[in-house]
Amino acid sequence: MPMIMEEGIDVDDLFGDPTSLELGLPSTAVTKGLAQRLDEMRLVGCCQKIAWSRLGCIAYISQDGLKVNVRHIYCRPTDGKWTLSEDTPLAAVTEAHGGHLLVHLSWNETGSELAVVDSSGRVSIYTISIALNSISGQRQAVLDADDDGGQIVGMMWLNLQRSIHAFHQAAKLNGRWGYSPFRRRPIGPFHPVNKSALVCITRSAQMRLLYQNPDSRWAESSTELKHTAHSDGLLTHAALVPTQAGIILATHSACQKISVYRVNITWNPPQWDPNQPKQASAATPFPTPTLRFLHSKIETSSGVFAKNRSGLDHADDLSQSTNSLYCLTRLDLVPGPSENTAGSASGPWIIAVYSSPVHVSEDHHQQQHQQQQNHGASSIIVRWQLETAAQSLHPKFDEVISKKSNAQAKPRIELRRLEDVYSDRHIVSVDHTEYGNVLAVTYDDSSIAFYDPKTMTNFNGVDDTNTVISMAQSGFHFALDAPGVHISFSPNACLAVVLDGEWQMHLRTMEHSFGSEDGLYDDSKFSAAVAALALAFCRGCGSDTNTDDIVMMLLRQLTPDAQTVFVSEVYRALPINCNFTVEHDKLMQHPYIPRCLSVQAALGFKEYAKPRTLAAAVPWSILHLRHASVLFAYFFQYNKGAREAEPHDPDVLRMVLGNTKWALDFANYVLDELFDLQDEFESVFSDQEAFAQKVKSTNSLSLLVLLCSMSRAFLRFICRGLRGVYAGFAAAHSLSGEARVVYAEICKVISASPVRIDVYEKFLAGVDSAVRHAYQGAGFGDAERPAPEKELLANARIPAVLVPAVATLLRQTLPSLKPEIDRMGLYLADYSWLGIGSDRKTELYRRSRQVDILKKMPLRTPPTDTDQNGAGNRVKSAVPRRHCTRCGEVSGDVTPPRSFLWFRLVAKLGILRSCLCGGMWTLEPESASVPILAHQQTSARTPAATTAVLPGSA
Repeated sequence: MPMIMEEGIDVDDLFGDPTSLELGLPSTAVTKGLAQRLDEMRLVGCCQKIAWSRLGCIAYISQDGLKVNVRHIYCRPTDGKWTLSEDTPLAAVTEAHGGHLLVHLSWNETGSELAVVDSSGRVSIYTISIALNSISGQRQAVLDADDDGGQIVGMMWLNLQRSIHAFHQAAKLNGRWGYSPFRRRPIGPFHPVNKSALVCITRSAQMRLLYQNPDSRWAESSTELKHTAHSDGLLTHAALVPTQAGIILATHSACQKISVYRVNITWNPPQWDPNQPKQASAATPFPTPTLRFLHSKIETSSGVFAKNRSGLDHADDLSQSTNSLYCLTRLDLVPGPSENTAGSASGPWIIAVYSSPVHVSEDHHQQQHQQQQNHGASSIIVRWQLETAAQSLHPKFDEVISKKSNAQAKPRIELRRLEDVYSDRHIVSVDHTEYGNVLAVTYDDSSIAFYDPKTMTNFNGVDDTNTVISMAQSGFHFALDAPGVHISFSPNACLAVVLDGEWQMHLRTMEHSFGSEDGLYDDSKFSAAVAALALAFCRGCGSDTNTDDIVMMLLRQLTPDAQTVFVSEVYRALPINCNFTVEHDKLMQHPYIPRCLSVQAALGFKEYAKPRTLAAAVPWSILHLRHASVLFAYFFQYNKGAREAEPHDPDVLRMVLGNTKWALDFANYVLDELFDLQDEFESVFSDQEAFAQKVKSTNSLSLLVLLCSMSRAFLRFICRGLRGVYAGFAAAHSLSGEARVVYAEICKVISASPVRIDVYEKFLAGVDSAVRHAYQGAGFGDAERPAPEKELLANARIPAVLVPAVATLLRQTLPSLKPEIDRMGLYLADYSWLGIGSDRKTELYRRSRQVDILKKMPLRTPPTDTDQNGAGNRVKSAVPRRHCTRCGEVSGDVTPPRSFLWFRLVAKLGILRSCLCGGMWTLEPESASVPILAHQQTSARTPAATTAVLPGSA
């Protein structure tokens, strides 16, 4: 029996015309808040509700629009997991804007200053002072008038005049990745004082320049944009981008016209000497800006969806369509490289996003017809390229005698229409990520697409596994998640935070297969993914950007072996020559060494009380040695040039005292462990093969620290610094009573050490000699030494070439120094407070006590209420403390430096906003997020608070 459908009956004959029921029902559920978000994006260009700064601070406007809260990612000390912090409300913002609706947030280039804009165009500015969640006000909103016409539709921070180290790409050649670094020069205009400046475009077509004077007071200069009609002067959107020839400004008006301007900012005087007085006078006035338009605007009709699409290269040919279904919801400018070909220059690209409404209106048939004409798109990305060309005159004009012999025609700006990009989903955000190499487009269904910002080519995976430009191009992507209409990307764009319809924040992480797909493994894709992560990390290092987001991703997605490959790539990319047996002085000023050490230490962190892995313990120890080395060197230089007018600061001396105790105890700990190793290895001294095998299987932090040229150089710096500190006491001037007591205590600690400074220097010289002879015996020259040094530093493994150095160290160097060392003093000393050992005593100390990581002073802990299980309950801290987001360590300093000497030291050490490990500080006003348990308890359960006392107390 034949089947009924065998004759090919048309289903439409059974159920009627599929287009007859024009119900206009959406095919899928509409994202909550999407209609309101699109309407907001249509009305005003400045409506960014959440922003992630380059320092790592996430600021967002509350759902009621009256408050600003900040959050950050951090490593939870109790279990080593990375997560989002709790909210910290910024009460100063609410007070400054007096109940006005907050509509926009914008961080400056460095990520340290935040501009908050309300619905009346009033701008307040805040700065991160000593912690990510400790933000102080700089400019008050009351300086601006309460005017609806002053509503901000576009803004841009001026760049700081500083060059940064950048990286173009990573390319694989002969199985090894090579990275192409270059120095990126900043693009002006700049504030001559190198302070903050902010350009704002208002709804009434005013350009405002807010800038900070040398005395830190804010001033303003403004001018009016040119317009031909009243409707042209009512703007909805504006985008700005700096170029070598000035600022390019694109605006969109209420009559749907896009206009382009070139703006120049000149300062008088153009230069400012930072040594001049901070107060203005007739002789030394502060620089004042003048805003000037170098070119008249070029207008193009916004009726970009005309039926006749021929002649798109000419903006004037576009027909007007004021009743278009699509409205502009986003206006952006993508900077372009300068090209001098055939007398023209390739300028920026204009990107305009046009979206259709979510809900269908009464005129549904007309709207549906327009959608069908545009491939059923919900959003369309329209692009133009700005081209600058010299204006050419008719040859007859050459015959005219001009009074100005050197008169030149002004260059002309032209718009060239590019191909549109259609989307069947609504676009809710367009962001420039990965240092301008990627354009991230976020849709209402939570999907994120990545494009080349200049060609709009979609990055959909690895096309060329031998060349890596960005993470997006190498196959990293965001999986679908909870839909949201507000999004912001992390400093290195591998994380994103999203506010959903309920205004709940979600953290999203980039993902990659790392070569494992469909049960198969592709090593080229794995290698490209790791190279992309290394490239992103190096770009972050070169631009002083927080890299916590990369650390979080490494820990979540890479195996320990893959993490080791990443570290090796970073050392190659930056590049860092790990051999410091000769060039010792480069260590102190090298900008990338502490960043590499920091990421290594973070990858081996388990929890606050547990020891790090050996591969992480070595760089963690070196970071502390570097901190002490820089501190002692600075203090020694200060002592040599101390003046009566600048007395010693007791806070500085307390830091020197704490670091003196720590450095001496660490040096003694290394020697003590080395004596234990000597006793342990004595039975195999006569058997070279057995000795070599035992060396390779030994997990000794002290041995690795001594063999590594980097840490050995820092130990030598510390010895030199301590000698200078001790000798400087007699010659120190202007010591107050308190300062003299602390300085005397420093000298007492140095004198009481079981090992004299000169003896320890002799010991280090012996280690140097043993290592040098081991290299010479193996025929290793300067070109071969970096490889074993990198093996020591990156993998915490003793290379075979250094096994003879270990034998010399244990059999000759140590025995020759025994008469000059108080071994009993070494043995009886308590090293648990150093926090580097893997013994039970060290773990118990860290569970019950906290040590200021900067001053190296134990902080007094109040007694905890212990329950029947032995867990300590949370106790309120009388004094707030700062915690590092990366390593979880604590600092008792929660106020800015009080003296100039203290401030200079903090700036030299780079510890005003960041820990010595490079992680950012976060202020804990009420409790410390560190587990404090009873001594019989072995696992961290409840974070408990501690109370800090005066620095220096035990």
